[in-house]
Amino acid sequence: MAPYNAAELLNLVGFTMGAVLCAMLLRLVRQGRLTADRSDRLPLLTALLGLTWNLGELGDYLLSRVGSAGPESWFSAIAFAALASLAAVVVHSVARDVRGGRYLIAVAYACSASATVLQVRTIAAGAARPSALAFTVLTVAFGAIVVPLALLTRSQTNGRRALWLLALSLFAVAANHLGHFHDAAGGWLAELVGHTAVLPLAFAILYQEYRFALADLFLKRALTLLALVAIAMAGYSAVFLIPPGPLAVAALLAGWVSTAAVYPALRRGVSRFVDAALLGRHDFAELRATLARDLPACESVDAVLACTAAMAATAMNASSAWCVPDDDGAALRTPVTTEVLVPTTEAPRFVLRLGGLTGGRRLLSDDLAFLEQAVLLAARRIDALRLGLERLDQRLREEEIVRLAAEAELRALRAQINPHFLFNALTTIGYLIETAPPRALRTLLRLTSLLRSVLKSEGEMTTLGRELELVEHYLDIEKERFEERLHVQLDVPAGLRPLPVPCLIVQPLVENAVKHGVAPSIRGGEVRVAARLETVPTSALVVTVSNTGAPLSESPGEGTTRVGLANVERRLAGHYGDAASLTLASAAGHTIAEVRVPIAAAARELVTHGQRAAG
Repeated sequence: MAPYNAAELLNLVGFTMGAVLCAMLLRLVRQGRLTADRSDRLPLLTALLGLTWNLGELGDYLLSRVGSAGPESWFSAIAFAALASLAAVVVHSVARDVRGGRYLIAVAYACSASATVLQVRTIAAGAARPSALAFTVLTVAFGAIVVPLALLTRSQTNGRRALWLLALSLFAVAANHLGHFHDAAGGWLAELVGHTAVLPLAFAILYQEYRFALADLFLKRALTLLALVAIAMAGYSAVFLIPPGPLAVAALLAGWVSTAAVYPALRRGVSRFVDAALLGRHDFAELRATLARDLPACESVDAVLACTAAMAATAMNASSAWCVPDDDGAALRTPVTTEVLVPTTEAPRFVLRLGGLTGGRRLLSDDLAFLEQAVLLAARRIDALRLGLERLDQRLREEEIVRLAAEAELRALRAQINPHFLFNALTTIGYLIETAPPRALRTLLRLTSLLRSVLKSEGEMTTLGRELELVEHYLDIEKERFEERLHVQLDVPAGLRPLPVPCLIVQPLVENAVKHGVAPSIRGGEVRVAARLETVPTSALVVTVSNTGAPLSESPGEGTTRVGLANVERRLAGHYGDAASLTLASAAGHTIAEVRVPIAAAARELVTHGQRAAG
């Protein structure tokens, strides 16, 4: 491609793109999306001046190509005035907050006004070419202003100083190039620098004051568009080297398709560059993944809120972040930048509040999106914790209901002291009072001990030894009633007596043996209570209650005579499930009731230790 044609393409594309970008900026400013401070006119002035420069130069360029006007046209004068004023606005933006800066601001505007007057006078006089002196004034004046401006702003960060220094330097180069009236001496590079230097001026102004809003709303789009146009121009230049024909057309079409295909990746790359290089923002995707990984480890609502607040403060570069109930009406002691509702399914709900942002930062759309995603993750974790707590409460209530039912059953079983037995015992005591007062007194004391043991509340569990004491009191009373018809034998090793068993497990079996075995028989019978420890297949305590006398006639759980056995079965199932059992059998004139309950390892060690001590 010839140099003249390259300059033509750069001029046309450069002014068109500049006008589009400045129009975008003007629209953002007019909508109030760039800054909330309506009294600050710098963004509006920047957009208007940039748009005026590009449209004026574009109009002058097009008219000069059709022969309607030349470089001396008033389009060029208006564009020049806008360009000169834009450079002064850069100085205004940089120096307005530094000591002594107002003097440099006055000098900058004076230089821009002087150059503009020179340019207008030249065109008004009908000169064929623009005023070279006006461009020289701009080049020298703003080249000289850079030095004192750099000294006054030495406390600024290097990033800010580098940008406006570069912008003013490019402006000086552009003014020098424009002063040579688009000659071909510089080729592509001169045209590129000369006609695009206005864009860094606008970026310098906006970055100086509104860099976060600029990056979020404008800079990412602008850089993406510029990069895309640069790629398109480079592709067009490459295609132009191909001789005219079908191959050149195919290459041009392929270039168009490739440009469209590369746009998404180009936009993502520009976005990452702006976030990392200009804003110093964190990788929100990584922070979200970290938060999603950390929240499941939080076991309380307070821990979830604290973790979310800490992540929000880190992501937003905030001085502080905290969570409060949604209905918290307390006065705020710390300035709040923003607050975001944690959208839990059910009340109470919470609000995430951010304190002041460091470095004068403002929240951007990506920031707000991250905060919304963070509180959503927190809300889901809080809902999960609350659901778990509800299930736990429900399980605890169910267990409490089961426990109360078991206690009620135990109390009912304790209350099931056979009225017939009690009546017979009192009758026996009355008879003994007349015939053998000492025996009557012993029997009365045993009955008192039996009733006290039965009615005494000591929880669900007792020991085998305490249960046998209750059985002995009961049998002593029954022996006074049956005398020689009742024989008793206890065969329980001392080492087994400390083992835990449910209350009133053995006594109902003994009572059943006396009532249904000994009492119906004319000759009476024998009641034997034995216990042993089995280890195969599992450790278990086996207690047997056998009796002679009347034969077994009913199976467990049938008829009114087996109420005590049915109670024992239910209580064993409530305590041990299928691990415990009650069986009733008859063999060789003996009726045998056998209870098998599991024994824990600690209880087994207790028995072993007791046996060793006894040995």
